[in-house]
Amino acid sequence: MQLSSDIIGNFRLVEAQKGALRRLNIGTVRDLLFHFPFRYEASGNETNVSGLALGADVSIIGTLEKLETKKSWKRRIPISEGYLRDETGKIKMMWFNQPYIAKMYADGTRVKAIGKVAGSAGKLYLANPKLERVSADAVSDTGLFIVDANTGEKKADAHEQKLFAQYPETRGITSLWFRHALEKILTAGVLDQLEDPIPADLLKRYNLPTLTAALVWIHTPQTEKDAAAARKRFAFEEVFLIQLERQLERLAQSREKSFAVTASQDAIEAFIGAFPFSATVAQKRAIDTILNDMRTGRPMSRLLEGDVGSGKTAVAASAAHATICTRPEGQKCGTLQVAYMAPTEILAKQHFESFIHYFEQFPINIGLITGSGSYKFPSKIKREKATPVSRTQLLKWVANGEIPILIGTHALIEKSVQFKHLALVVIDEQHRFGTNQRRKLAHKETRIPHLLSMTATPIPRTLALTVYGDLDLTLLDEMPPGRKPIITEIVTQSGRAAAYAKIREQLQAGRQAYVICPRIDEPDPEKAFALQAKSVTEEAKRLKKDIFQDRTIDILHSKMKPSEKDATMQRFSAHEIDILVATSVIEVGVNVPNATMIFIEGAERFGLAQLHQLRGRVVRSNHQAYCFVCPESRGEHTLARLKALATAKNGFELAEQDLLQRGPGELGGRKQWGISDIGMEALKNLKLVEAARTEAIALIKKDENLAQHPLLARTVTARAQTTHFE
Repeated sequence: MQLSSDIIGNFRLVEAQKGALRRLNIGTVRDLLFHFPFRYEASGNETNVSGLALGADVSIIGTLEKLETKKSWKRRIPISEGYLRDETGKIKMMWFNQPYIAKMYADGTRVKAIGKVAGSAGKLYLANPKLERVSADAVSDTGLFIVDANTGEKKADAHEQKLFAQYPETRGITSLWFRHALEKILTAGVLDQLEDPIPADLLKRYNLPTLTAALVWIHTPQTEKDAAAARKRFAFEEVFLIQLERQLERLAQSREKSFAVTASQDAIEAFIGAFPFSATVAQKRAIDTILNDMRTGRPMSRLLEGDVGSGKTAVAASAAHATICTRPEGQKCGTLQVAYMAPTEILAKQHFESFIHYFEQFPINIGLITGSGSYKFPSKIKREKATPVSRTQLLKWVANGEIPILIGTHALIEKSVQFKHLALVVIDEQHRFGTNQRRKLAHKETRIPHLLSMTATPIPRTLALTVYGDLDLTLLDEMPPGRKPIITEIVTQSGRAAAYAKIREQLQAGRQAYVICPRIDEPDPEKAFALQAKSVTEEAKRLKKDIFQDRTIDILHSKMKPSEKDATMQRFSAHEIDILVATSVIEVGVNVPNATMIFIEGAERFGLAQLHQLRGRVVRSNHQAYCFVCPESRGEHTLARLKALATAKNGFELAEQDLLQRGPGELGGRKQWGISDIGMEALKNLKLVEAARTEAIALIKKDENLAQHPLLARTVTARAQTTHFE
């Protein structure tokens, strides 16, 4: 058996198992070896049915009886039901929205059920328990084994193993199968084929196990200490590899050439002085930092992080102004150019309008390009207005340098978009935008544009140090004067009337509101797996019929045509709509200062960072703002998260709470960051992240291209190829 061997050739698999492994992206022996457990259970700690207590997390071995699928009486949700019987009695089990469970197991199947005891006194049941097939002799045959970390040999007294691994599963495959498969791999000499990419001196310095020992301990730990040591090693390794990749990127960028932006201090101060508000100290500090970077002639790579409403767009406009006030090197006319990329058409158009206001006293041409149309400011007929233009004409003006600022969506990256002297790229909410993408955008090989990436998404410090390690970080940690802290309330079902009364009161005072729903339409009742959550279409009808009969209500969601979305937002901005019922399509950048209330249905379905973004839509003026979060479930975990949202003073504090409270597999963005569950766990450990970063920086200083560490260089390259964002 080789690390590169196909799983199918080494294991007998039924079609369901093959499909399950494909869904888990497990194709080779190596993939399986690095499919790590997410938790461990102690053997012999099973509970009897007779000893169950309400609210307890339990593990019970027993026999399945009377499995069937029903639909709930009220909400028509598909439910699988059945009983688990052991020698002391039986208990009911229920799975919501999982009708396939009843088809997967036959009556009489012996299983281990793991779950929480729910219900009430005298009517206990297991809610959504995980089932794992076990043999008739479950006490001694748990699929456990012990492998010596040094020799790789299997020990005979497997039944004495204290811990057994629980793996990320999918329909068709179980943790028991993984344990048996990994037993075969670990005892087949496969570990001898592995080379450890982490230098031995690092392992010794931080008391980390070797790769071979760590793989044995993570799959077959004899103690919790073994498992913890293995996870620490793999967490350190992943963060260390990411840090090396980022430091290599920084080194490569430092050798590139960019444009030296040399606008005069007088010009910059005149632009900032023309703002319709006084710039905060944080804004001025950020502008100075950015302009100092751009004067060097080396490509800037900076992430500007600030809460919603902290004034990031004004900072970006100032950087853009300094750029277009600079002549291209060796030329007496013309200007450098700026590309401003937004994630959605709605936001691109809002930035276009914002830039028009910022530059109205500084006459320049500004272009907008999206999938649905192109515009230019100013219009030849009305200098204070923008005018639609053909895409061809707009691109011709951009290519010859007549339009120094071009705003758009990802349409900016298309090959047809050619700049003459692109010196600054501003990216909103897309931070992994690397050198290759900038080079493509500029369509030149000689000079790399400066990059200013901006986000209102709360980013934990450890994540900023790790994933964005090639970017310098600037914080806007100050809000404009006069802004009142938003009032966030958790709304129970019985508290809806009071929340609606507050909204009605604010509507009467002339304000507007958003209502956010997790889905667009009601689910098809014939689809068993449909998401049971409030929809935009039905909630808008209900609010109009039963709650706010005298108010204008409309909807907004991603399935609408761009022209329909634009028309709706324009009417909402003009206060022709009182309540806008929408999906999270309004999460980023929508700016209607008069909208001061947001009611979020199914709040537990959104991440804390996303909830923070959503409530940021109503912190756009000096009016008191309100956020009402209404969860569908009332579990302890849900309430703890929502309380964190209500009590956090700002997004930075919320980011840290989110990281500490949520499981690593839940934290939003892990796929786009290319980080495993173990890597996400590591981000809770600031000391580990800082140690990995320090070691990566030191190693690159000694060995710039990792020439003295060829295995490490190959590992970093392989990781970059599988997880990179360019």
